[in-house]
Amino acid sequence: MKVKLISHTPEAERKVAMAARLCYSAIGAAELEERLSEKQVQTLVEKILGMGHFSTLEHVSFTFAVEGVSRVLTHQLVRHRIASYSQQSQRYVKEHDFEFIVPPSVAANPAALEKFNGLMEEVRMVYGELTAMGVHQEDARYCLTNATETKILVTMNARALFNFFELRCCARAQWEIRKLAELMLAEVRQVAPVLFSKAGPTCVSGGYCREGDLSCGRLQKIQAKAATKTQK
Repeated sequence: MKVKLISHTPEAERKVAMAARLCYSAIGAAELEERLSEKQVQTLVEKILGMGHFSTLEHVSFTFAVEGVSRVLTHQLVRHRIASYSQQSQRYVKEHDFEFIVPPSVAANPAALEKFNGLMEEVRMVYGELTAMGVHQEDARYCLTNATETKILVTMNARALFNFFELRCCARAQWEIRKLAELMLAEVRQVAPVLFSKAGPTCVSGGYCREGDLSCGRLQKIQAKAATKTQK
């Protein structure tokens, strides 16, 4: 899996701070942006996050180039509707030599891996036979599997990303989209470390678990670790 942040709103944290300050200021946005010091920007962003006033986060966006993921992942990804997506088309792109994603549980089992790889080879063969018969790839693609590798461009604003990270960085999220979320979070933290400092699953960002009885137990470990530090 490859994830690269290819573009983002310049000085994203400053834009968020400016938007927050503008709501309570008599002067214009441009003047506010010039007046805010780096320390003021950091303080405002931290205050906004602490208060949960996330509407100002919608003014900044981030675009990622994602490769080496399956159709299983992208079917989940596009359920996050406050975003823009451009995905490689199986209708126009020929898939005779398609790559595929192997789940860890399959890769760890030699017998399962042999069956899995065998099926992928069979699908490749049938896809090739169908197109050789004159079937257009837009119809031949119906035999392709969910494991087929795809590429997608994703743009989300910061508020949508917070929601995405909260749900998909959770240990109970499906393994492939969780890996994607973790890589995306690492990317945005490089350019907006204050803004995304508390992003992640609720056990990390909010001190509670939204999974209830299905909790993975991570929150309890975090709380136990915090209690140990306090006692010291």
